[in-house]
Amino acid sequence: MPGRIRPLQLDGACDVEFQANSSEEIADLSKKHGIEMYQQKEPKHLESMHKMQELIRNYESVKKWMEYKKELFSSLPSQ
Repeated sequence: MPGRIRPLQLDGACDVEFQANSSEEIADLSKKHGIEMYQQKEPKHLESMHKMQELIRNYESVKKWMEYKKELFSSLPSQ
């Protein structure tokens, strides 16, 4: 069953809702949305992207963040 999640739940910059069947699909939707917002130079999204760039400098931090987000997606009620 698909789950629904908003970027704010992913430490993102907005409240657009994504619906997908897996955390990997959510990541893909989030990435596509991020690219659109980057192209528009939207300030909140650019700030969020900067925070992610800082996070990915440390492999262990990224690993923990990804595990947490997968758990978050798994805990969502099916829609």
